[in-house]
Amino acid sequence: MEYIRPDYDNCLVNLSNSILRYFGVQTTASTLKLADKLLDHDYRNVIVILMDAMGTSIIEKHLEPSGFLRSHLAGNYSSVFPPTTVAATTSILSGLYPNEHGWHGWDMFFPELGKNVTVFSNTEQLTEDGNGFIKEPAAAADFHAGFRYCPYKSIIEKINEAGGNAYISSPFAEPNPQDLDAVLERVEKLCKMPEKKFIYAYWGEPDSTMHAKGPYSSEAHDLMVYLEKRIEEFASRLPSDTLLLVTADHSQTACVNRCIMDYPVILKCLVRLPSVEPRTLSFFVKDEYKEEFPSIFKKAFGDKFWLLTKDEVLDKKLFGTGKEHALFRDMLGDYIAISVANEAVFATHIEAEKMPGGHAGLTKEELEIPLIAVSS
Repeated sequence: MEYIRPDYDNCLVNLSNSILRYFGVQTTASTLKLADKLLDHDYRNVIVILMDAMGTSIIEKHLEPSGFLRSHLAGNYSSVFPPTTVAATTSILSGLYPNEHGWHGWDMFFPELGKNVTVFSNTEQLTEDGNGFIKEPAAAADFHAGFRYCPYKSIIEKINEAGGNAYISSPFAEPNPQDLDAVLERVEKLCKMPEKKFIYAYWGEPDSTMHAKGPYSSEAHDLMVYLEKRIEEFASRLPSDTLLLVTADHSQTACVNRCIMDYPVILKCLVRLPSVEPRTLSFFVKDEYKEEFPSIFKKAFGDKFWLLTKDEVLDKKLFGTGKEHALFRDMLGDYIAISVANEAVFATHIEAEKMPGGHAGLTKEELEIPLIAVSS
């Protein structure tokens, strides 16, 4: 597989900063040139719809070049590292790089709590009992760890505080529309309001289906065909002074999954279970194993992962080029293993068995995302 690094001058963070600049708000990073060209007009409505995991490789695999989405492709650009929902959606919502906002992946180590936390659900990382069954996860704390330790101000808040108008339509934000129709209906309703505005919309497909069935499955194909039709219908009803941008947070790839519990030689080296993601693993290593850990890891996993020390990760600025969050370095382990092939390593057997589709590695397939533009 071809592996690449994120292009931090041509990524989701830059798209957010193009939006901020368009609405007269101070930027925190450079803008996305591709988006700046599209925004060279006085639109009343600027809409960004983010379809989770609908990356370039996915639309090219499942949709016809002459179809609505690919025929409106303005260009391709980059996700952030790791290319995963927690890191990438936080980057587009904040306009910050992952090393700035601190939301790195599904399971994050919080030094203040001394444990790994599944950040979106604010529960302790999933583990299994001696029989291979997942234990019921406990609450990570009596507060939300992510928002307590890694708070950020969204571009929605920034635009509104600067005197503009910005809104969000997502199952995770009030009024919490719970299906795609409801998400899009809210956007349509907002577009009818007379003031100039920005609207951000999010939907969790095709990511959920591809995790469960695989990114190249018939189920994924049928869903992509449906999503294209639904977005085309939605776009046809938008007011004439509207720019619609459709993009993704990352893409997906088919994975061969393993479980860390099957590698006692690795487990004996660790202070705690790996954090971040199954395709980007952060290892806190016991002092007595730090020197030999690379050779132990390579013997177990070969060249399927790129194993870096924390210092190497920092030197390469893989998590971004912005000013580091105060906790950033403490949240990273001694070694980071990044998949550059089709391998993923889960903390439990059940997760490994049920998720043939994955992301968060350093392959072009996962990092490259489309910017689809429809203007009236």
